[in-house]
Formats: sequence, C-alpha cells, structure tokens
Amino acid sequence: MHEDLRRRALESGKTVSNKAKSKPTSRGNSKPNSAANSRAASRIQSRDVSDDEDGGNGNLSDDTNQSINSIDQLLESDDFNEQSTEVLRQELQDAITNILERKGSSSGSREGAFSIYVKCLTSHYLAEGLYGRVSDLLAAFSRSVKTETTEKETTLALRAIALTAITYEDDNLYDSVSALLKRSISDSQSTTIKAAAIYSLAICISFGGAGEEEMLDVLTFLLEIAQSDGSFIGADDNPEVVAAALHTYGFLATQVEDVEHESEDAVAAFLDQLDSDDVRVQVAAGENIALLYEKSYTPREDDDTSSSEDEADDGSSDDYDSGLVKRYNAYHNTNEISEKVNALASLSSKSMGRRDKRMLHQSFASIAQTIDNPKNGLQSNNASKMVVRIHREGEMRVDKWWKFMRLNAIRRLLAGGFVNHYFEGNKQVLDALPMIMRATGDSGIRSPRKGAATKATKGKYRDNRRFVSGDHLTA
Repeated sequence: MHEDLRRRALESGKTVSNKAKSKPTSRGNSKPNSAANSRAASRIQSRDVSDDEDGGNGNLSDDTNQSINSIDQLLESDDFNEQSTEVLRQELQDAITNILERKGSSSGSREGAFSIYVKCLTSHYLAEGLYGRVSDLLAAFSRSVKTETTEKETTLALRAIALTAITYEDDNLYDSVSALLKRSISDSQSTTIKAAAIYSLAICISFGGAGEEEMLDVLTFLLEIAQSDGSFIGADDNPEVVAAALHTYGFLATQVEDVEHESEDAVAAFLDQLDSDDVRVQVAAGENIALLYEKSYTPREDDDTSSSEDEADDGSSDDYDSGLVKRYNAYHNTNEISEKVNALASLSSKSMGRRDKRMLHQSFASIAQTIDNPKNGLQSNNASKMVVRIHREGEMRVDKWWKFMRLNAIRRLLAGGFVNHYFEGNKQVLDALPMIMRATGDSGIRSPRKGAATKATKGKYRDNRRFVSGDHLTA
C-alpha cells in the first residue's frame, strides 16, 4: 500500500492517506486530474490587491529593512551583491560555457561551475544571459541530479534549476523537470538532497508553467510526507525533510484559490506536527495553520447579503466592517487549535535553547492572534519590522500570511539578492509579491549597492529596468 501510494504521487496522481480516507472532510469533489501534457500554464498570482500607492517621486535609496519579525532566520543574509553586474554577466557566461562543456569534466569542476552560476543568478537578475540556453542548462543540471555523484553537486544542481525557473520565464520548464524532482524526493538516499528537491519543486511549479490542478496534486503529496513524519518518502522522522514539506505546502497553498476541501485534513496533520521535537517543524506547521485560517475569509462581494447575520452568530460581530467574510470552517475544533498554539506561545523548557525558545514564542504569539481572529491576518508585536523596504522607495507591508509565506520561499532561494531582483525588474518576483514602487525622477535610478553609483559600478542593463507595481493583480 505504501509503495502504491508513493508511485501514484510520483505520477502526479492524487494520494490519500488512510487517515484522510477515514474522514468525511477529505476532498471528494475535486476536479479530475489533468493530463500531464494539458496543464494550463499559469503565473503565480496574488490573492490580495497590492497596498495603496503612497505617491511621491525620487531616486531609490540604499536602505532596506531585511528583518521580518525574527520568526524566520532565513530572512537574514549576507551582503554579497557588491560586484558590478558587468562582471557578474561575464562570470555567468563563463560558468554556462563550462557547464555545457561537460565532456571530460570532474565532479569538482562541475561543483565550481554550478557554484558560480548559483551566485550570479542569486545576486542579480540576469535573465538575458540565459536566452537560448535554458533547455541545454536544464539538461546538464538534470544529469547531475540523476547521477548524484556527490551531495554537493546534486544540491547545487537542484538550486540552479530553481534559480533558472525564477529568473527566466518558460511555461514548459516545470514539465521538463517535474518527474526528475519527484524522483529525487522519493528515491534519493540523502535527506539533504530530498529537502533540496522539495524546495526546488516549489519554485518550479510556481514559476515554471504548472496549473492549479498540478499544485493540488503536489499539495496532497506534501501532506502525505508531513502526516507520515517523512516515512512516505523514506525519510523517517527527519525534521529537515518534514520542515521542507511544510514550508512548500504553505507556499503553494497561497497560490490555490480555494482550499476549503483540503483544509480540514491539512490542519489536522499540522496540528499533529505541533508536538514535534524540532522547533522548525513546529513553527512551519503553526504558520500553515494560520494561513489556512486566513484563507477561510475572503473579500466581501456584492451578493453577500446574509453575511452579517452569519458573522453575528459565530461571535465575529465586527467582521462586517472588515471587508472580509468567513466562507467556511478551516477546522472543526478551533478551541483545540487555540489551546495548543497558546501553550506553545508561552512554553518554558530548560532543555530548549534561548534562540529556539524566542522563535517559538514569537511565532506562536502571532499564530494565536490569527486563530483568534483570522480576518486580522498576520499581526506582530513589533509592527515596524513587518515591512519590507526596497531602497526607501518601495514598500510592502507583511500583514498577511500569504505574503509572509511567499516572502520566505523567495528569500530562501535568493537570500540577499532578493532586493536586487526587485530593483532590476524580475517580473516573476514582482507578480508574486506586489510591492509599491514610486516613479523614478528624471535623473534615473540609483544603484541599490551601498555608496554612490559610478560608471564603473553601474551596468546599463540595470539602468534600463523598469518596475512593475503589481497593481494589475486582482484580489
């Protein structure tokens, strides 16, 4: 049975655990599985409209607030973006040449070439350097993933695939790598590779042309991993793999319009993971629960005439003025959830390190507020840190869990280069996280690197980039 479930998951078929089968809330009326070659291409879309434009003109500054509460250390990154884009473009071309000239290469030389490729695409938006070479590059990376000569080469190749997907728009990319990534998740002997493949799958399905049906299939697959504590893919009780599955579930769930039929089973699985011995797993599970509660509320529509009565019945008397309407119950026993998350928000244990304890308390304090009142989205005790600023002229308030999930997923991949990808106009990142950018003045856009821009450090490619505010996205 276990092998049959895993095989079906790898073939993009729906998988349902025994636990899920026994529950009447499991999705029973979902759409039929889409054929592998008939998925509708889609771009990652926002559930909510972007923040209001605050007006004003001026050049971009070099300030950026990189701390979002402190509940995810992945938002901390090294500043490795000081190199000129001209230098990086040449390094990228040299790396691509070495990658494609694979004949006679050693694992060490491939690791070096992959490392440079990853560094260049992480630190800046260099899509033009990939033109006409994407299919060959994916083939080269796929060979390294398939052979697994070394763990380092394989994880670098997986990261390179994800960076290619987020950098270069290609609606066929996911189809070309999905089977390989799923095979690595299931069959690799390395749990590090399994986790890296899960994160790579998340980026490729989001930016590589997959449709919502495929996302639902993968969400089911990820839920099986979480429910089985990793044993579903041969990673028994491995917190790295389980945390990767939980993070990826949250990221993909932000892109699915309606998760009502998935919510009950998913919250139940995440509730079990709150008892994990690993803080990363506990926090990731709690954040997913908060997201699913948030998603049970959607913007009020013109025909919501009876909503005020329903909201008054469930005690949410001020929901009518919030602009949000509760559409369904995210979980049948919210009191159970509240008791658990509030206990974790104040948990005291001598065996837990200070950093882990702080992360647990801060995370679950915010999660508890969402469970108590989902329409408020993501709340923090330090609101000033819940803002992402791009060189003083761009801003996004991280006041929703869907924004937080997407921000973490993209920052996990791009690290400190996240700011530059915004500044240099990576449309895929801009569409995923709509941020308000003010119009630039006649003098042009300043370099995002520290210090004044000079002819030696400012590339013409950067000067020609234009920002997209994301205003066209619908709620």
